[in-house]
Amino acid sequence: MTYVYVESTAVVGPLAAYPEPHTYDLCELHARGLTAPRGWEVVRHEGEFQAPPPTTDDLVALAEAVREAGRPIPRQDESAADPQPTGRRGHLRVIPPG
Repeated sequence: MTYVYVESTAVVGPLAAYPEPHTYDLCELHARGLTAPRGWEVVRHEGEFQAPPPTTDDLVALAEAVREAGRPIPRQDESAADPQPTGRRGHLRVIPPG
């Protein structure tokens, strides 16, 4: 989607194959439901909206997600999570609960 301010027109078409300034990629739901300000015209692409081909960015993001999902979850030692300190520390004495 892009705006042509001089002509008071919003243009909704297929996703761009490469990044362009002043254009916005919309999902199909929002592309079909877009409205323009009063006095503006909306020009829509006739036909089906198709997803752009995958890019290396998509593949890198997928690889990172798979790597993250495969990492083991560190286990917390129960004694470290809920310590029960006892004994003396300097001039203070720790008294266990109970």
